[in-house]
Amino acid sequence: MERWKNSCAVVTGASSGIGAAIVKSLLKADLQVVGLARRIDRMEQLRSSLANSLQSRLHIIKCDVSDMISVHEAFDWIEEHLDGVDILINNAGVHIKGQLLTMNINDVEKTLQTNVMGMVYCARRAFNSMKKRNVNGHLVLINSILGHNIPNLGPSVMPIINIYLMCKHATVAMTEVLRQEFRENQTKIKITSISPGLVNTEMTTEVYKTMSALEPEDVSMAVLYCLSTPHHVQVHELTIKPVGEMF
Repeated sequence: MERWKNSCAVVTGASSGIGAAIVKSLLKADLQVVGLARRIDRMEQLRSSLANSLQSRLHIIKCDVSDMISVHEAFDWIEEHLDGVDILINNAGVHIKGQLLTMNINDVEKTLQTNVMGMVYCARRAFNSMKKRNVNGHLVLINSILGHNIPNLGPSVMPIINIYLMCKHATVAMTEVLRQEFRENQTKIKITSISPGLVNTEMTTEVYKTMSALEPEDVSMAVLYCLSTPHHVQVHELTIKPVGEMF
């Protein structure tokens, strides 16, 4: 991680769970970290929990990644004040329980807009920042094992994951699409999809609380591993499961 010292890392969905854990790990690795989140109060709580030596390197921006204008405003600030983006951790996501056939269509659209288009908006701005500064940066997409397999919970168990599953499958495809586009744009920018199994976060519903689960810090350690690989090594897909997971 030494080569990333004082570089600028942007983390979306930074206010809790996996995003907050990644923010802490990157700060401890001596990076400048920009946390994008809708809940500024939670970000301020996160900053106050940090050691004094880390607090000044955390930059907080209110941003809704589903809103392209909000994303542009955030990245404009980053380019003006921090020169640009070297690392992007695309982590922001939402999951609203329900069935695709019957749930509120606005919730379906919100999930798709946040989980897919939000990644696209941020990836485009990060790429442009890296390209114009000739930086061999790194994009990390926080995915899920649900992007690789759709669990069938059996008869009489109503599915509740709906379009969230499709968004995660889209993330798998996006990883390869971006890898090819980075190559054809004559860059050495890396792209990584990290697909954890069940993670103990605020998004975890009660029905899964008794199951084997990862902690957010397990995912943040995986992010650091992918970022620390040599220049010629790209971890394209990393799957992490808790021991004993049933899926």
